[in-house]
Amino acid sequence: MSVTPPSTQQTELVLIAGGGHALVVAEAAQLAGFSMAGFLDDNASAEIRTVGKALERLGNIDDAHALGERPWILATGRLALRRRLLTHLHTPAATVVHPMAFISPSAVLGAGVLVGAGAIVNSRSMVCDHATINSAAIVEHDCEIGTNAHVAPRAVLGGGVRIGDDTLVGIGACVLPEVSIGAGCVIGAGAVVVRDVADGAVVRGVPAR
Repeated sequence: MSVTPPSTQQTELVLIAGGGHALVVAEAAQLAGFSMAGFLDDNASAEIRTVGKALERLGNIDDAHALGERPWILATGRLALRRRLLTHLHTPAATVVHPMAFISPSAVLGAGVLVGAGAIVNSRSMVCDHATINSAAIVEHDCEIGTNAHVAPRAVLGGGVRIGDDTLVGIGACVLPEVSIGAGCVIGAGAVVVRDVADGAVVRGVPAR
């Protein structure tokens, strides 16, 4: 894994999906210095209009197989759709870090990662491929965030937390240090997770159950 492969900022970036989350991704990418090729979305009337520019819709989502060597990033928050797309997307994925995020020099970001405005990824943490660390989320030291996981806005992960693949940590949730959360889980908004969570579980509340 690497932090933003240098080649990705030399070629126009393609967003996979339109909608509100795609606008967030597009603006973060532009602020990080990427030029934008456009986006793919099944809705023919979908629009992504950033400051000073409306992005071109390049086709349907399933046209992603024809990207060639253009770098791309998933721009939908729907984890199931993201997982399906990842089974056949093989060209280089771009890592996008908003310039108002903080990434520790000892942290590692995989390919296709998005780190939003105000987010923190602290010392020795690892964010695996295609994960999202959304706006103002905090990932403390020595955490591991699985592939295609989503840490939602203002969620806080204490030191040494493990988040499995395809797991959503909801808005404002808190995970105590050293807790492990399995793959395919949903942690409800505002939940406080005080113990390990098994694969596929849905938990909510304070403490989360």
